[in-house]
Amino acid sequence: MEIDVRYFAAAAAGVGRATDRLEYEAPVTIGGVLDDVERSAATSDSRLGTVLGRCSFIVNGVTTRDRDRQLADGDQLDVLPPFAGG
Repeated sequence: MEIDVRYFAAAAAGVGRATDRLEYEAPVTIGGVLDDVERSAATSDSRLGTVLGRCSFIVNGVTTRDRDRQLADGDQLDVLPPFAGG
């Protein structure tokens, strides 16, 4: 299964890219995707875990903060850090 991930603002800066297409053999949660992203980040910025820990998410146009939400093949996951100090 494939998941498209888009990173915004500090998340994109911390990951070192704006998008990913990730492949999984089995179902995966948002938290599982974030763990994989953090391990494979193009930068060695130690703040990435903090940034990802504060993010909210949009899955196929629906906002969530539930890191245990299961993702399905073809889902789009947007990773949004707090904006304007929020």
